[in-house]
Amino acid sequence: MVSCKALACALPATLGVPLARLHVPDLKAEMIARGIVAQISDMTIWRWLSEDAIRPWRHRSWIFPRDPDFEAKAGPMLDLYARRWRRKPLGPRDFVISADEKTSIQARVRCHRSAPPGPGKDMRVEHEYDRAGALAYLAAWDVHRAKVFGRCEQKTGIEPFGRLVEQVMTTEPYASARHVFWVVDNGSSHRGQRSVDRLQGEYKNLVLIHLPKHASWLNQVSVN
Repeated sequence: MVSCKALACALPATLGVPLARLHVPDLKAEMIARGIVAQISDMTIWRWLSEDAIRPWRHRSWIFPRDPDFEAKAGPMLDLYARRWRRKPLGPRDFVISADEKTSIQARVRCHRSAPPGPGKDMRVEHEYDRAGALAYLAAWDVHRAKVFGRCEQKTGIEPFGRLVEQVMTTEPYASARHVFWVVDNGSSHRGQRSVDRLQGEYKNLVLIHLPKHASWLNQVSVN
């Protein structure tokens, strides 16, 4: 039992196994190969591991902020999420938009029509499909109104992102808003001061807020 738990807590690389994490069949094979047991069931391994305080199949992810100005940049953006800007509460004509792009989404077309549901029968979807290339999905999320604007483009870039901005900024209540804060990462479509000058020059009520570098996980549209 002790040897099984020690193996479960080992990193796969130390065992010479090309895996990201060990699963029960991997532990079983390693224990037999080492002569720890002649044979053992998967359920026995599960039972031993479940009884222990250390649960090697559970893990937490984290990321190291790389921007030296992380706190100074993240603070104003987090304040906007809490409906504050420069220590003052946002008004009813202030809006916060979180925007991002998702690239290389495979477009699939079903080869056959789906069969509609009926009494006691689920809808049936034929599995076969054709690949129709890849698209980029651009999305803008109104943080406080839980409203999403989305569009598909052939690729990302300044012009496709500009069309997303236009889609939002030319509709109400954003067109006549006092401020529309856009929270974006540092992607090439909206990077640096040039993007600030370009977008804020086109829309006088738009305020572009850049996330700290390597901190896209703070962008709400990425996790909604």
